[in-house]
Amino acid sequence: MWEYIEERAIKCAEYIVATGCTVRACSAHFSISKSTVHKDVSERLKHIDFELYEKTRQVLELNLSERHIRGGIATREKYVSQKQK
Repeated sequence: MWEYIEERAIKCAEYIVATGCTVRACSAHFSISKSTVHKDVSERLKHIDFELYEKTRQVLELNLSERHIRGGIATREKYVSQKQK
């Protein structure tokens, strides 16, 4: 694997572990596609740094389990702000 891809995967994973952010937020931070971030942290990182991969998977699994809650909160805030106008 090329060195810059390995570096990108490690940087993305470290950012996700440090901030607890989603794949989408990480992709926005590094200005790369979310598909690239997802492939880096879910496939490539496993072969580069397995311990970091495990930490990243824990954060991503937590985000996945909370996704439906965040969507409900966003919808509620949308209608509350519309009602106030």
